[in-house]
Amino acid sequence: MLFKRINLLLLLLFLISDFTWSQCSMCRAVLESEEGQQTAKGINDGIVYLMAIPYILVGLVGWRVYKMMQQS
Repeated sequence: MLFKRINLLLLLLFLISDFTWSQCSMCRAVLESEEGQQTAKGINDGIVYLMAIPYILVGLVGWRVYKMMQQS
């Protein structure tokens, strides 16, 4: 039951992360002056990607520790 809730929470976080803006104000000011906004979207996606990786790694380590504790 706990893992279903955690999986649901992770799924929701990944779904709403597309709608968030992760740029600092200085980066946004520089990138907003560009026509088309393609570079700004790419930078924002990269920031979100880099933010998500540590959370995924910590979740995997926690899951592995849980499995090890459950076996003993």
